[in-house]
Amino acid sequence: MGIADYALLALIHPTEFRSLIQYKLWHEQQRDLSATKEHANSGWDRATMRECWDFLDRTSRSFAAVIKQLDGDLARTICLFYLVLRGLDTIEDDMTIPDAEKQPILRNFHNYLSQPGWTFDKNGPNEKDRDLLVRFHIVVTELDHLQPQCKAVIVDICEKMQRGMADFAHKATLAAKSSNPDDKYVQSIEEFDLYCHYVAGLVGEGLSRLFAASGKEASWIADQLVLSNSMGSLLQKTNILRDLAEDVDEGRYFWPKEIWGAYGFKELAELKDPANQDRALWALSGMTLDALRHVTDSLDYLTLLKNQSVFNFCAIPAVMALATLDVCFMNPAVLVRNVKIRKGQAVRLIMDSTNPRDVASICRDYVRSIHHKISPQDPNFMKLSIMCGRVEQWVEHHYPSIISVVTSQPEADGSRSTHAKINPDEKDARLRILKREVEIHKLKLGPDGLKKGARYEQEGLPKELYLVVFGGLLVTCLLGLALVYGVVFLADWLDDVNV
Repeated sequence: MGIADYALLALIHPTEFRSLIQYKLWHEQQRDLSATKEHANSGWDRATMRECWDFLDRTSRSFAAVIKQLDGDLARTICLFYLVLRGLDTIEDDMTIPDAEKQPILRNFHNYLSQPGWTFDKNGPNEKDRDLLVRFHIVVTELDHLQPQCKAVIVDICEKMQRGMADFAHKATLAAKSSNPDDKYVQSIEEFDLYCHYVAGLVGEGLSRLFAASGKEASWIADQLVLSNSMGSLLQKTNILRDLAEDVDEGRYFWPKEIWGAYGFKELAELKDPANQDRALWALSGMTLDALRHVTDSLDYLTLLKNQSVFNFCAIPAVMALATLDVCFMNPAVLVRNVKIRKGQAVRLIMDSTNPRDVASICRDYVRSIHHKISPQDPNFMKLSIMCGRVEQWVEHHYPSIISVVTSQPEADGSRSTHAKINPDEKDARLRILKREVEIHKLKLGPDGLKKGARYEQEGLPKELYLVVFGGLLVTCLLGLALVYGVVFLADWLDDVNV
């Protein structure tokens, strides 16, 4: 960003400008991987691991920053996990490799992780991560330095992912030769979910298992397969939604036809036509709806994490995904170019996403923004409203708005205390219930503590309800007596007539 960009940001988004300045001035990297004390965890004393860290920086600057802040040797483990999957993905994405040659490589990739010296140099010259596979033997070497249980997780996830990638790559090859133009598209939402599971959901599963195997999180985190899959799917679906224009230009089609085909489109490229903008935005809202269904699961997952570095690693991408969904929703620019959140906004999210309550509030705010932009003419209006309401309900249930967390002023020793504060909203029925509970609690304690055998007035049912219940019972009894009397009287009368 240049001086003009900073000046414009200060005028239009002053809070983001302040966050950006604060981040640049006061944010310090928590770890120096090259420090001697970190060598046991980071592996920096080995040339092969130093090269792996360099490849991480070259292949993904955004993920590299958060990976490096993970505690202990978990950072090195996740680094190698990322490079393994990046290498696998590079082979799958390379359209210059014939399918007949690609299939056996993909389906046996997990075996190469235990084959010392294995490399691959048959990628096209323009493949951006080609050098990683050319030097892949360093990754294989470093995998042997991991804890056995961590390497086992990486190999297992790689084996699962490679099968899915190979299946979809083969399908794409067959579609290119098919006379049916529909074969090149993902047809249903179910198929779209399966694709996202293979390329992202399994990443979430692998990360959960590595968190548990490393001891940074509880062992049962590894069993949260549904929540882990939702975390990965939320990020993947957000990226697919945002990258529509770029993917269509390069001949990649990930949006499921079940969504965009419902608005009269025959080809996905038709969404880029300005004449079709209204219908294209309805398709965009349908993709947003599909991504939003993973939000509550993702929030559930974040509440389970206890390690601060692991929480930051998972929470920051999640809130950025929500911010991206918000900036893309009903935005015609998505149809023609790649849309991203502002740098100042990203920095503010990094600084604010430090605990589950704040992350939930951030997600709620973005969901409210999406809900505010929904048009009543949108065919997805009702479904989107319900989905946004579901997220609101989740946040209110776990972190009631009636309670706020307050941090006191620093003490002489620099420490701060945190306590809950009740927001005085007399219109909120929960406040009245809470006040009543407090009064009862005080009565029970009294000046001398809890009194044995004492009876305290409890807030019971309304008197009107008692009257209705007893009145109903009385009427029922009277009707029963009247019925019995009537039957007896009728029997006596019939006897007299017969006589």
